[in-house]
Amino acid sequence: MTKSVLQSISHNIGGVFRDFHLSYLPPLMVYLAAGVSSLTSIVGMFFVKDYLSLSSAVLASLSFWIAIPWSLKMVFGHLVDLFWRAKNLILFTGAVLIALSLFIMIGLIAEREAMQAILPVDTWYVISALLAPMGYVLQDSVADAMTVEAVPRFDSDGQSIDPEKIKLMHTTMQTLGRVAVVGGSLLVSVVNLYVFSGVEKMSEAQKVQGYLYVYWVALIIPLLSVLGVVIAAWLKGRTRAQLESRGWNPAQLEQAIEVHDNATKPNWTILIGGLIFVLFTLSIGLSQIPYGQEIIFLGSLAIIVYLIAGMTSALTPEMRITLVGTAFVIFMFRAVPTPGPSIAWWVIDELKFDQYFISVLTLISGLLSLLGMFIFRRFMAEKRITFVIGMLAIFSTLFALPTLGMYYGLHHWTSAMTGGIVDARFIALVDAAVESPLGQLAMIPMLAWIARSAPENLKATYFAVMASFTNLALSASQLGTKYLNEMYIVTREVRDPLTGIVKVAADYSQLGSILTICLVLNLLLPFFAVAVVKWTRFKAS
Repeated sequence: MTKSVLQSISHNIGGVFRDFHLSYLPPLMVYLAAGVSSLTSIVGMFFVKDYLSLSSAVLASLSFWIAIPWSLKMVFGHLVDLFWRAKNLILFTGAVLIALSLFIMIGLIAEREAMQAILPVDTWYVISALLAPMGYVLQDSVADAMTVEAVPRFDSDGQSIDPEKIKLMHTTMQTLGRVAVVGGSLLVSVVNLYVFSGVEKMSEAQKVQGYLYVYWVALIIPLLSVLGVVIAAWLKGRTRAQLESRGWNPAQLEQAIEVHDNATKPNWTILIGGLIFVLFTLSIGLSQIPYGQEIIFLGSLAIIVYLIAGMTSALTPEMRITLVGTAFVIFMFRAVPTPGPSIAWWVIDELKFDQYFISVLTLISGLLSLLGMFIFRRFMAEKRITFVIGMLAIFSTLFALPTLGMYYGLHHWTSAMTGGIVDARFIALVDAAVESPLGQLAMIPMLAWIARSAPENLKATYFAVMASFTNLALSASQLGTKYLNEMYIVTREVRDPLTGIVKVAADYSQLGSILTICLVLNLLLPFFAVAVVKWTRFKAS
């Protein structure tokens, strides 16, 4: 049995590398940049906790606004299709926005007083937090379209590749995209381990210098994306030269190299709907009316559903109900609320997890996420999304239990029973090891379906609109997180940076209620979606 398991693992991992094409590299560079963006997550967590006075509810509210640009991906994706030859410029614009966000954080750490003389520190942080997702959504829209361009439709002899093989290649491409994202986070975990090695002996000034170093290193993120575009241009030129040397005529070259062989006509439903979306969001957001976020969410949902209906009208009924059913299941899976920043504050204050140990957890999660995606590649290509999401919901709920148990003292009992071996850190390591592959798996089946089934000249539009819909689920999740943190108040200790006087006392007494509700919803919401799809005419790919 052990031999068969090892052979299965070897077959799936080896299969990914055997199916790899050099043309996959350019979009993978952009996805790698997205993964490397997590380089600043640990630093940002401690910076917010120690140097800002924003509450957990306010931070959850900020997360809602951070998710809004991703809901606009439908517009950016269609613009990529319309201005396909200018897609590099769109990616460069995203790189500039990301760089600006990082420079603001560098300024806050290195020249806090000078920055504070212009705007409050909290305001600068909010600006930086909003600039970054706008940059990443632009780059991601281009990268999604590049994945379609990366999968060859003809072999080296000019023969059409078998559709079943193309299907597997698209799944491989999307799997490798998730691998690149996780691989990027894996690389930055190593950087964080280096920076925060011996953190328990560091002075506060040394920690701040470490934070500053991490943000300077993070400037590699926009450079990676730009490098991906350069590689894409080189590969296309090389392929064209090789085919020309074999006597291919211009028409054959165009068919083999260019994915957008026909000019894409503007979809005014998407463009006008996107404009309405922007005006609607800005007017409600700036007016600061009560329940503004809820109004924006419902209005955004209505607009996106309308756009999806118009976009899918050209599909066959079978394909349409499959796409809608798949998107609905993934939406509900991603809409589950989280505890928010309060859980991170608790593990830092109560469990004494420092920057180094959190980097270790991130490293383990990244390694096992990579392994999980390799192993489950064929499983995701062959199983229905309802089955995949159901399994993910069950396992993610089970793996949330140790954290809830530690809140109520599980680690004290296990430590006493095992002579201090199975303590909080041991439990966290094991939990991270078994849970880590789950989060990256849910989106792969839908991305692969779009890549192989959507109209050729509307791939970026389909990627973007469906991503807008599923990313809107993150806004729903953040709304739920905000409600939980408003109903159950959790605070961390906040001290005045100059006097050291405690401004807000730490209080984690209500965190257990938040964790329990999140755990229950983590199981119920996905299975509700699966039941709806099973009992109606909709189905999932």
